[in-house]
Amino acid sequence: MRILLTGRSGQVGYELERSLQGLGEVVALDRAGMDLSNLDQVRETILGLRPALIVNPAAYTAVDRAESEPELAMRINGEAPAVMAEAARRIGAAMIHYSTDYVFDGSKPGPYSEDDATAPINVYGRTKLAGEQAIEASGIPYLIFRTSWVYGARGHNFLLTMQRLARERDELRIVADQTGAPTWCRTIADTTAHVVTALQCAPAQAGLNEPRWREKTGLYHLAAQGQTTWHGFAQTIVAHGSSIRKPRVLPITTQDYPLPARRPANSVLSCDKLIREFCGLPAWDDALKLCLE
Repeated sequence: MRILLTGRSGQVGYELERSLQGLGEVVALDRAGMDLSNLDQVRETILGLRPALIVNPAAYTAVDRAESEPELAMRINGEAPAVMAEAARRIGAAMIHYSTDYVFDGSKPGPYSEDDATAPINVYGRTKLAGEQAIEASGIPYLIFRTSWVYGARGHNFLLTMQRLARERDELRIVADQTGAPTWCRTIADTTAHVVTALQCAPAQAGLNEPRWREKTGLYHLAAQGQTTWHGFAQTIVAHGSSIRKPRVLPITTQDYPLPARRPANSVLSCDKLIREFCGLPAWDDALKLCLE
């Protein structure tokens, strides 16, 4: 089975290229190989490679910059997945796509399920929701994984920012009124590989096991278990850090740290559906310890 992986240089794509090894012929492309802002190139690349499975972690992820670049964010997050899904339909391929907790407004008091109404409050969330809806409407076998607060040991993310600031400052002031589940990019990649393996079990032929994919097609939440705040996340990073320097981590409110894009106050995702259908997920702090080690 040929697997087309986008965004290989991103933090999730980097891990996926490794986790998917052995499940098929992985063709991993970065922006130079397939630029999602060039819709014609996206279409031509897929039709040329004719993969059985498209795995798409590539996205416009600059949440605050998206407020001033809504057209570009929509092209990459909304229109490009639509083109991918249409090309997948033409060649009989399936698709795995990654979305975000930011499709919700954060007003719900408890964890969000896949059936809860979406109401994004920023450009990034609206564009990611558009991508979800385009894939769902395409008629192809698909899995959409919504995740949250993604971090890793490379790229640009909260973990690396906190580690840098901890080396530079005596005090960190971190937002404490937004709740979510920090999710290691390797957890996302390994879970994806596990799901692909489960769906490809006992295939009728070497290609895509389409009946099994059709049976499990849909939207799933994929995030670490448990919850914390950005302040709690930062405290744990500092506490488990290898540096002798341990700055004070002080709680502040969202209003104390204004940003161009609004953030949901509650980003906790219920992953019961994925756990029931496929596999368990680690606690956020256990995964963080592994990442730091």
